[in-house]
Amino acid sequence: MIIRRCARFFAALAVVVCLTACSGADADGARASDERWPRWDESAGVAEVVAFMNVAVPEGATEVEGAVQINPQEDIFLLSFVTDEEKAEDIAEDLRSEEPLRVRKGDSAEGERFGHLGLSEPQTLKEVRWAGVCPPCVSDGRRSKVQWIDIYVETLKAGRARVYLQAF
Repeated sequence: MIIRRCARFFAALAVVVCLTACSGADADGARASDERWPRWDESAGVAEVVAFMNVAVPEGATEVEGAVQINPQEDIFLLSFVTDEEKAEDIAEDLRSEEPLRVRKGDSAEGERFGHLGLSEPQTLKEVRWAGVCPPCVSDGRRSKVQWIDIYVETLKAGRARVYLQAF
């Protein structure tokens, strides 16, 4: 009987310890459920994103927007602008993707990132062209801090295109 009570006590204690550990504070003293992640770096914009991605916004581009989403493991850098179709193609080519831009059928949005910039999520657009590249995989030393870049190009009217860049 005493052994059975001890076993129940230790089983209950183990459950309490597990529950406490899962809902406890992190190293900063903040609760894991305080929803600190992800959050937007309100002081970062186009300049910080361009510097991280090492891309140039074409001269004459309009509707230029940039933002940085802070995450626990890796930050997400967003950049969007409207330029002419040829310059959009040049940017995609400069990323050195192993595959050219290709039509990608609209998918459901993974997160609401570009919505922060007041834009539609590019992967939800019909007939958007996409390419992805791992700069270290293609030996692009210009982007040694970047692990991945997605580029989406949405064709607009009159030879214009909206470029969406997302990197981490």
